[in-house]
Amino acid sequence: VDAGFTTGYFEPEFEGSLTRSEAFPTPLYGRPPDLVTRFPEDDWPGLDKALSAARRTARGLEPFAERTAIETGALDGQGLEILWLRDPVDRFVLQVQGSGRVRLPDGSVTRLTYSGRNGHPYTSLGRVLSQREGIPPEQMTMDRLVARLKADPAFARDLIRLNKSFVFFARRDDLPADSGPIGGAGLPLTPLRSIAVDRAVWPYGLPVWIDATIPDGSGGTEHLTRLMLAQDTGSAILGAARMDLFVGSGAEAGHRAGLIRHSVAFTVLWPR
Repeated sequence: VDAGFTTGYFEPEFEGSLTRSEAFPTPLYGRPPDLVTRFPEDDWPGLDKALSAARRTARGLEPFAERTAIETGALDGQGLEILWLRDPVDRFVLQVQGSGRVRLPDGSVTRLTYSGRNGHPYTSLGRVLSQREGIPPEQMTMDRLVARLKADPAFARDLIRLNKSFVFFARRDDLPADSGPIGGAGLPLTPLRSIAVDRAVWPYGLPVWIDATIPDGSGGTEHLTRLMLAQDTGSAILGAARMDLFVGSGAEAGHRAGLIRHSVAFTVLWPR
């Protein structure tokens, strides 16, 4: 049993398009063919140990482009664009959550699943904004952060670029509308049962018993004592007793997920 810490995440839904236009100018990219993901046992001599992925070149592995380089054209001309969103703030939220639904102009919905990241360390923009503007951390919810970013596009661009981590996606039109998003383990996530863990510490499929009291999203709390399954991972989820709780899909789940930053009793069930 360990005293752990949990945040919450969800599957957002945005408006988007399969073609670039004035209304939808912000691209989402599929996984680049030269991206190599690092596994815990990989030794990459000469590369920063903080990198969780790299770029395969004729000269060997090199650091992959950072967010600013990608946003200013590092991937242009490779045909990696899979979809376009309204603005970089929508893309940022989608990348933080790792999956999402995008409603297209004809009313149909396409699903997006996590397909890797550029390997650079994740920077919490909520934490940066909290420190810069003297906002108590417990008041810096995802809703508040997004409202601040949406209000000032130039400010949003500069703040978002402080986070060098950049996530790639795959389109999955075969997923049933009522199933959860696909987690890192390749399986649909179940609200309040699936958790993301640090993959450098724990394997997928690990059963974990938790005991935590978390916000219910409408001003009250819910006491959760139940078995969870490790089915996902995230760049901000680091440490043996650190978890991210999948809350569900849509705006209501998003509001609740943004409120969760709580301690949790974290008991791993490990075979003898």
